[in-house]
Amino acid sequence: MKLINKIQDLSQLQKGSVLTIGNFDGVHLGHRQILKTAKSKALEYNTYLTAMTFEPHPVALLHPQKPPRVLTPLELKTHLLALLGVDALIVLKTTPELLSLTPEDFIDRFLVDTIKPAVLVEGPDFNFGYKRTGNIAQLRRLGPQKGFDVYIVKQKNLTLSTGGAVTVSSTIIRNLLEAGSVADAAAALARPYRLIGKVIPGYGKAKQLGFPTANLQPTGQIIPGQGVYAGFVTIAEATRKLLDAKEKAPAVFSIGTAPTFSHDRPQLIEAHLLKENVPDLLAKQMAMDFVKKLRDQIKFDSEKKLAQQIEKDSTKAKLVLSNSNAGIGKH
Repeated sequence: MKLINKIQDLSQLQKGSVLTIGNFDGVHLGHRQILKTAKSKALEYNTYLTAMTFEPHPVALLHPQKPPRVLTPLELKTHLLALLGVDALIVLKTTPELLSLTPEDFIDRFLVDTIKPAVLVEGPDFNFGYKRTGNIAQLRRLGPQKGFDVYIVKQKNLTLSTGGAVTVSSTIIRNLLEAGSVADAAAALARPYRLIGKVIPGYGKAKQLGFPTANLQPTGQIIPGQGVYAGFVTIAEATRKLLDAKEKAPAVFSIGTAPTFSHDRPQLIEAHLLKENVPDLLAKQMAMDFVKKLRDQIKFDSEKKLAQQIEKDSTKAKLVLSNSNAGIGKH
C-alpha cells in the first residue's frame, strides 16, 4: 500500500481512482462495508482504491479539552486498511486551516485539483468541510459538476448480546468498551478490540501470588471498563513487528485498581499469560486482544481467596479461548 502524508505528494497518485474519505477509527463493520464496496467499484472501473484519513482526529483540535477516545492508533489503522485492500492511503494532518475550508473548497483543493477521483464512496452520515456543514446531498450535487460519481453505502446494523439492535459506529463501540462489553465490541469491529502499548514494571503482587503479569503502559487508546477478561496477547520488539506477528498467547486480563491491596492505587492494565516459561517482557511492545469479560473487579478478604479466584479465572479463560477463533488473522 502506498502511503501519502504530504499534500505536495498528492500529485504522485494516478488520477481516476475510487476514493473513500473518513476517520476510520476502529475500521469497524460499517467501514468494512464501505471499503468492500469501494474495492468492488475499483475493479469495475479498472482502477485502484484510495482512502483518505486525518491525523489527529479533527475533534482533538475542535475540542482539545475533550479529545476523542481512540480505537485504532494510526499504525494499527494503516495496517488494517492495507489488509482490506486499500492501494493508497492519504493521511492528512489535521490543521485549523483544513478545518476552516468550506465543503466546496475542500472538494476543489483535495479532490478536483489533485486526486481527481472517478468515484467517491461514502456512508450516508458522511460530513465534511467547515463545522461538518458538507453532507451527502451536497456531495451528490457537486459530484457531477466536479467530474466524479458518488456512491452511497448503507449503514451496518448489529444485534447485541442483550437483544438490542444498533447501527455500528465508532461511538457505539467506544461505549460498549467502556461498559466492558468486549464481545459485542468485537462483533461490531469484526475482530477483538486490540489495546497496544509498552510493558512496564508493576507492583509485583501478582507474581507473589503465583500469577505473574505483564503490565501495559496506558496510551491514548480507549481502555475497556474495569473487570477481568479473557483474551490473547502478542509480544514483539516494535509495534510494526507486533502487527505482523502471528503467534498469540491465551491470557487473563485485569483492569482495575487492585482493590484487595489498596484503595488509592492508579488503574492497572495487566495480562497473565496462560503458558509456561514466559520470558521477561519488560519494555517490549504488547497487544491485548479482548475476547470476553469474565467478571467484575472484586475486593477479596484475603490474598489466598484472590489467588483461588485467579485460578478459577484462568481455567474459565482457557475454556472460553479454546472455543473462540478470537479473530486470529483478522488484524
